[in-house]
Amino acid sequence: MIEICEVGPRDGLQNECKIVPAETKVELITRLIDSGIRNIEAVSFVNPKVVPPMADAEEVLKLLPKRNGVRFGGLVLSRSGLERALKTDVDFLHVVTTTSDSFNLRNVKRTVEQAVGELSLVIKEGAASGKGVAGVLGTAFGCPFEGDVPFENVLKVAERFMEAGCTEITLADTTGMANPIQVQKIAESFFDAFGKDLSLGLHFHNTRGLGLANVLAGYQAGVRRFDSSIAGLGGCPFAPKAVGNVCTEDMINMFHGMGVNTGTDLPSVLETAKWMETVMERPLDGMLMKAGIA
Repeated sequence: MIEICEVGPRDGLQNECKIVPAETKVELITRLIDSGIRNIEAVSFVNPKVVPPMADAEEVLKLLPKRNGVRFGGLVLSRSGLERALKTDVDFLHVVTTTSDSFNLRNVKRTVEQAVGELSLVIKEGAASGKGVAGVLGTAFGCPFEGDVPFENVLKVAERFMEAGCTEITLADTTGMANPIQVQKIAESFFDAFGKDLSLGLHFHNTRGLGLANVLAGYQAGVRRFDSSIAGLGGCPFAPKAVGNVCTEDMINMFHGMGVNTGTDLPSVLETAKWMETVMERPLDGMLMKAGIA
């Protein structure tokens, strides 16, 4: 069985011009829960002036339904984000850094080493407060500014994050540069370095049309946790040319066709994807919506 981390309410909506009201976000999340999804990145504790679509994190969390076995995550990029998150009942902190100095310096004015030093303290405090903490490593498969990112750099950041208290690591392909052979090699290398019990997740964007191929490569390498976004929504305001994430219903359809259990009801997920098109008032990128269920 695989675990889906649905990132549509956060990564999916953060790059949209249209501001989706908190009540509509809550309806989206409720629909996803009713479809069987149990791990949802619901909010982002970032500067609301920089990312206005994510300004209502606290309100969204207050309105969310409380269901047994459902986990809500919130993105944290800084100490100020941690302080906001700790005042809420968010279950998991998704602490993010990139692994490329060029990307980090352009976006947060810090080297990777400086960012990891600061965020390690954030992770320690978050874990000490009783929150779960997952480390998300951006540009793990390449940087739009400097190209290849040495694998040793990614491994080092993961090790520092786990030493600080992260119980999960997600490798993120920030601008969709990964290819299946690369994904397989990196996933296998992570398991070799940290053991098969490592809770490793993968986060892909479909910029070059390889999102599902990369998911499959990760699955074949032993990964069982994947980020995806309903209807293929998504993008990164800080990453040039980053388009939507791997589409949730398309990924579920692939796994169901392979006989792999996802714990979800595909027709229900598909209906939510179609509903999101009406919410966003434009066609979205999901392919299954166009093809239908065979």
